[in-house]
Amino acid sequence: MLQTVPAFDRLGEENAFAVLARATALAAEGRDIINLGIGQPDFKTPPHIVEAAIKALRDGHHGYTPATGLLATREAVVRRTLALTGVEVSPENVMILPGGKPTMYAAIVMFGEPGAEILYPDPGFPIYRSMIEFTGAAPVPVPIREENGFAFSAEETLALITPKTRLIILNSPANPTGGVTPRAEIEKLVKGLEKHPNVAIMSDEIYDIMTYDGEKHVSLLTFPEIRDRLIVLNGWSKTWAMTGWRMGWSIWPNSPSSNHLYDKVRKLAVNCWSCVNAPSQFAGIAAIDGPQDDVAMMMAAFDRRRKLVVEGLNKLNGVSCITPKGAFYAFPNVKETGWKAKQLASALLDEAGVALIGGPDFGILGEGYIRVSYANSEANISRALERIGTFLSR
Repeated sequence: MLQTVPAFDRLGEENAFAVLARATALAAEGRDIINLGIGQPDFKTPPHIVEAAIKALRDGHHGYTPATGLLATREAVVRRTLALTGVEVSPENVMILPGGKPTMYAAIVMFGEPGAEILYPDPGFPIYRSMIEFTGAAPVPVPIREENGFAFSAEETLALITPKTRLIILNSPANPTGGVTPRAEIEKLVKGLEKHPNVAIMSDEIYDIMTYDGEKHVSLLTFPEIRDRLIVLNGWSKTWAMTGWRMGWSIWPNSPSSNHLYDKVRKLAVNCWSCVNAPSQFAGIAAIDGPQDDVAMMMAAFDRRRKLVVEGLNKLNGVSCITPKGAFYAFPNVKETGWKAKQLASALLDEAGVALIGGPDFGILGEGYIRVSYANSEANISRALERIGTFLSR
């Protein structure tokens, strides 16, 4: 047998794709499957964005681009960042990447090694822990608790920092919980981090505009005191329904005190993926600079669905669900059903035809919860809730 290095045996999975594959296979057998599992907008990419890519192809943009991304694309990110956060960043600190995961990969491999510790949210996006374990670093879960509205606790996070801590991963608005951490809690965390100047921060802000009920996303870029050790992850996938385009961006420090992180990720790009394809980058510019009517329409639809999901879940036997303030996920508590979360999710797919993700796929503290993605039509959500209710009433 061929022998690979042990790190590959530590790699985890993103089970949402496994559930998607199972749901697709059942649908191919003729089953009527309603997918509330995958974290993907069910809307098409807005037409003007598609046309920008087509035009780029017709105009002959078929070659390599810089490893950091086209200057015009990076400048578009600069404009959006200023508009949303009030913070002016340099295009020389912006990286264009093939999706959001490469930023996670880059940040974690820069700081993860045996003997190091990396803090990450639990429940949280499963690739965080997977990549931490890949590097040999110790994953340290930061509890994300229902009683806090699924916001992180600054006090609890700071208490987990040790001399071995190299990186903290934050995510708000959050996957899988829909939690949004309020400004006061973020300010408290930033203040506490002054005592830990050698700890880097990666802030996953991919759902930045997806907030509800008057909540406002607070970007960590608005805190200059941590800018020299802050990596901000963002991208096009969620906001503009561009998951398959594989378009992400991140903002990195590049000062001597940051050990020139930007130049390190540039070298990693050269070695790993070379660059992001040119037509998608022109589409990305059109997404940022073009009309945002489709984005507003999507957000209004997500808000309606959110209310429908929460109301419906709270009527089910043994289920309770707090109202998510961000993203397009609800994270209902199913402990009173008597089911373990993953077994319940599997049974609902096989027997009720509803695809969901069990909470433990997002971390140890996910037990007792399931993730419901409301990136589906109101009609399908209503049908899914009816099926779940029938199943739980048996």
